[in-house]
Amino acid sequence: MTLVSTPRSGAPTLYKRIRTDIEKRILSGKWPPGHRIPSEHELMKRYDCSRMTVNKALTELAQADLIQRRKRAGSFVHRPQVLSAVLEIADIRAEITALGRRYDYRLLVRRRRAASRADRSWLGVEQPCDVLALEAYHSADGIPFAMETRLINLDAVPEARQADFTRESPGTWLLTHVPWSEAEHRIAAIGADDKIAKTLHTAEGSPCLVINRRTWRNGQTLTAVRLVYPGQEHQLVARFKGRQAA
Repeated sequence: MTLVSTPRSGAPTLYKRIRTDIEKRILSGKWPPGHRIPSEHELMKRYDCSRMTVNKALTELAQADLIQRRKRAGSFVHRPQVLSAVLEIADIRAEITALGRRYDYRLLVRRRRAASRADRSWLGVEQPCDVLALEAYHSADGIPFAMETRLINLDAVPEARQADFTRESPGTWLLTHVPWSEAEHRIAAIGADDKIAKTLHTAEGSPCLVINRRTWRNGQTLTAVRLVYPGQEHQLVARFKGRQAA
């Protein structure tokens, strides 16, 4: 672990350099969730700067939900928290292996392109951007489990350009490498069209469960995904505490 030292002459913008250096290590996965950030004293020595400069950089990282600052314990890479009272952002691979079943994944489509009007509408962005369009198939013990269609906003997640999604699914990679601060789920039921029926090995028109999800960091959309499950084999279960009944 080596952080680059910067002379005092760069003090007015040095905190941004410190923030950027730490942010790159977090987003690249070099510092995974739970990793302890060097202490303020260590950062002061390495960057030859004041405690105020270091504190400003760490404060901005905490405000961006990239790190958590714990009194007397230090700062740690943020563990993404579930913000929905109904659904978690689940890793399909973890779901399947937790059931004791064999997980398999296959990337069907990978295309990098300038976002179309439809892409921007799905992501909820107005400005032009580049996207990575992905389609994938997940199975359990060789039986179709889910069909995935996803857009990754490359302006927000540039490191996805180099990610090898033939080996690791986009969902698993994103949960491991990209912290998020807000998420939205939309749930629907549909009848399988021809494409879905062929992918999930089900009859055309058969019921399917659909989860549409978007995630953000500091208001910037990271990804939008549509997951389609064979309806007869899946259900959503949520348990949470509410207010005392009157």
